[in-house]
Amino acid sequence: MAETGTGTGSGTGKGVTAGKLAINVQKRLTRAQEKVLQKLGKADETRDAAFEEMVARFNKQTAEGTKLQKDLKAYVTSVKTLHDASRRLQDCLAEMYEPEWFGKEEMDALTEEMIEKEMDNNLEDTDTLWLDYHQNITDKCVVCMDTYLTQFPDLKARIAKRDRKLVDFDSARHHFASLQKGKKKDEAKIAKAEEDLGRAQKIFEELNVELQDELPVLWDTRVGVYVNTFQSLAGHQEKFHKDMSKLSQNLNDIMTKLEEQRQLKKDGTAAAKTEGGAKSDEANHSDSACSAPKCAVTNGSDGELPPGFLYKVKAIHDYTATDGDELELKMGDVVLVVAFDNPDEQDDGWLMGYQECQWLQKKALSAKGVFPENFTQKV
Repeated sequence: MAETGTGTGSGTGKGVTAGKLAINVQKRLTRAQEKVLQKLGKADETRDAAFEEMVARFNKQTAEGTKLQKDLKAYVTSVKTLHDASRRLQDCLAEMYEPEWFGKEEMDALTEEMIEKEMDNNLEDTDTLWLDYHQNITDKCVVCMDTYLTQFPDLKARIAKRDRKLVDFDSARHHFASLQKGKKKDEAKIAKAEEDLGRAQKIFEELNVELQDELPVLWDTRVGVYVNTFQSLAGHQEKFHKDMSKLSQNLNDIMTKLEEQRQLKKDGTAAAKTEGGAKSDEANHSDSACSAPKCAVTNGSDGELPPGFLYKVKAIHDYTATDGDELELKMGDVVLVVAFDNPDEQDDGWLMGYQECQWLQKKALSAKGVFPENFTQKV
């Protein structure tokens, strides 16, 4: 026969393969028959409730760890995506930033990502911060989870093997019992069945004992793994956002000063136009009403100030009166603020006053009114 022949070459190899295949097929058939008998209640099944609970926890631990690993990898991918989007935004700003705008050189430096910052006396740029953050959470979180999960496939395979060996043990036990109960006892078969039973029991118990030792230990490790993972993630998040906030503050400061520059230019242009128009009006219409910016009064001109005068404000937005006691304001109008006759009548955010030009022209005949404070600023 090929299984026992002394020949070499392919014949022996095929014989060994065929023999092993036959044994495996027979084992599957025997296990299938045993499971059917157990389900039909014709054969008792060895059950271990404590071990089944360990397996249930193992499956739960596997599912949780796999989900955490998946979500961590998705998070790392999103960090890379956000880095790319941030870089494109900075490049876009650099392209739009006009040469005459405030802080052009600072903006170029910022978008070139070479901002000097105080951190361990080193130069670090935004690219470096992003890349370090990405690498740190990959090494400290994702790789650690990968390592943690590498032990699960082997344990899962051993649990499955233990289940198969339990079926083999039950089958051998039932076979031995049936031979002992038979009317015609074949001592040789009984001895062989007893030997098979002992071997099946030994293999099963070795696997069972190992898993009963290892599964509880693995279950306990999950807490430490989760703590280390999320502490590391939180720590790197805190450091990254702290360092990035310093660079973000630089950008915010530049934008703030750019807006101040724009407002100053706007105010200067408006003042120049108003002053030129006022001079023209004075030359051609000496008795006409003066424009708002030229109708300024001094605090020292007591005879020209309304009673109760406190200070002056300038309208920074147009305001359309909605009631008869309100002042109509145009941006640039100057208002002489006075105290309310009855302080209890003053609403929060509202002031009382005279429009400066009207007061200078009409004096006491000029009507005073209320107006929203946030539409003005002190001058």
